[in-house]
Amino acid sequence: MATIKIERDGAAGAVPHHNSSTVVAGRDILFGLYDDEVKLLDAVKAANADHLDIDDVYTPFPVHGLDPLLGLEESRLHIAGFIFGTIGCLFGFGFMTWVFTRDWPIIFGGKPYWSVPAFIPITFELTVLFASVGMVTVFYIINGLGPGAAPRRLHDRITDDKFCIAFDVTDMSGEGVDQLRDYFDRTGVETVHRKMVPA
Repeated sequence: MATIKIERDGAAGAVPHHNSSTVVAGRDILFGLYDDEVKLLDAVKAANADHLDIDDVYTPFPVHGLDPLLGLEESRLHIAGFIFGTIGCLFGFGFMTWVFTRDWPIIFGGKPYWSVPAFIPITFELTVLFASVGMVTVFYIINGLGPGAAPRRLHDRITDDKFCIAFDVTDMSGEGVDQLRDYFDRTGVETVHRKMVPA
């Protein structure tokens, strides 16, 4: 059985115990790095079986079957895509209707002013444009991304080739942390780290 060394990222020394009268400036996160997605899935199943409260799981790429294990619902981002697509569709069709029937009515090749089939390609393109730009914008806002956003990474290898399971141990007793260390040891973790992150 491998010995797990809990490294303290950022500040050196032991993590102080927080009592109810202490104001915590951030969250104390204990996380383990795995080198394979199969080990990660097995570790999440073990955490569910042990009734451990997982704070979050980080992967360098989407892992099939992880969402149901974490109890995550389907993303509602497609609703925003539908709303923005509808706005784009109405804007494109309405703008062309106004231009060719009110603002600048011109007969092209004998077609009527309000030639609906001729409006379809541009209406479709504006629907796709509004939906895609709107979904990206909503995604960036929800996830706190974009220009000037400070990166909030637990570990640099998570965005490279490692898989991470994180637990919030801010208000956890030493006995609870020891239980998590035993859990990591049983699930074949590669390394375990502890880090203070902004609340």
